[in-house]
Amino acid sequence: MSTILDPRLNADEQPLVQRGASNAIGETPLSILGYLLIGMVFGVILTKSEAVSWFRIQEMFRFRSFHMYGIMGSAVLVGTISVQLIRRLGIRSITGQAIIIPPKAKTPMYKRYWMGGTVFGLGWGLLGACPGPIFALLGAGVGVMVVGMVSALAGTLAYAWVAHRLPH
Repeated sequence: MSTILDPRLNADEQPLVQRGASNAIGETPLSILGYLLIGMVFGVILTKSEAVSWFRIQEMFRFRSFHMYGIMGSAVLVGTISVQLIRRLGIRSITGQAIIIPPKAKTPMYKRYWMGGTVFGLGWGLLGACPGPIFALLGAGVGVMVVGMVSALAGTLAYAWVAHRLPH
């Protein structure tokens, strides 16, 4: 069992996460059922808000509708407020551990973000779905998303094979 360390943090700030270790949260079948139910509710919300609609995504990429930009903008706003509350109030995890959000690296890495964002955006535009809603679309009966899911898994596997050679 190896400990995962974040090189940006001091030894006393390291989160207590170990590869292969189990924790109190997520090890019982009942808690896994809870995660499954939360995922299903999230999938229904994505479907009902039309965030998984191929037509809505195409409208967004063609700048014909504000719908998807509104959904993403509200998600950014909620995320920003949540991170600020966690940092300023010292909110702890459900197990009582400190939640540490390290600051961004000072050196600009724009090239890799532009490249990664471009590949992600091309895949999203061509498929009509980003990785999260693929499962919601499969659950809604859009069988062609199996191709997208297999492609996303193949891309993840390819990244795992070359990750040790990439600058992180």
